[in-house]
Amino acid sequence: MAVDSPVVRAAELIDAAAAVTVLTGAGISTDSGIPDFRGPNGLWTKDPDAEKASHIRHYVSNPTVRQKNWARRASGEWWADVEPNRGHLALVELQRRGKLHTLITQNVDELHQRAGVDPAKVVEIHGTTRKVQCLDCGYRAPMETALDRVRAGEVDPDCPECTGMLKSATVSFGQNLDPDDLRRSEVAAIECDVFLAVGSSLSVFPINETVPLAKANGAAVIIINGEPTAMDHVATVGVQAAIADVLPTIVGYRGPAGQA
Repeated sequence: MAVDSPVVRAAELIDAAAAVTVLTGAGISTDSGIPDFRGPNGLWTKDPDAEKASHIRHYVSNPTVRQKNWARRASGEWWADVEPNRGHLALVELQRRGKLHTLITQNVDELHQRAGVDPAKVVEIHGTTRKVQCLDCGYRAPMETALDRVRAGEVDPDCPECTGMLKSATVSFGQNLDPDDLRRSEVAAIECDVFLAVGSSLSVFPINETVPLAKANGAAVIIINGEPTAMDHVATVGVQAAIADVLPTIVGYRGPAGQA
């Protein structure tokens, strides 16, 4: 690899960093078998009804949308069996090296925590699909508790505590981000000396604004993605390549080469 290549330069920035804030998007989870949403083989491209369920207005007002969503999840299409891939494991190396400040993720799959990242360091800016939440009283529980009820015959399970409406503990379109999560993300962008964006198009507001915020506060910005992003003009170093191929080298992860 050429000494002046973007991968080598990115690795040098990581090596010199004391505090690295990471922002991940759907691209880091595709190697685990989780499709993106709007790509040619995306979940919403293939199933427009699944996209409807991600809009809070449709979800709340249309029982059919909810019932189809619960049936889809109960059938096993909610990624219950997916495992972290080499990209997720590589980011755990930043934690082992004492460099990981905060890991902000736009993903809802909890694969970073399952890979070994301390949950206290993770900001799930769009929530998690592995938990269920009541829209009325805030009750939360593992998603499987609701799916077991669907498999037992309930088509639209309600809250066991207040009979309110249940949905995955994700932030749907039309819902506000958790202000504490957004504040944590902004602080992490301000306090880091390297901001590493991985597998995100960086087009979703407001979390994409953490990229220029980090740059404005003196951080180097590394962007790794399989295609151009909306923030490439902000990058100190941009790497356009398969994440599982380059991220381990950039962060110094030397796990099993044959690992997914």
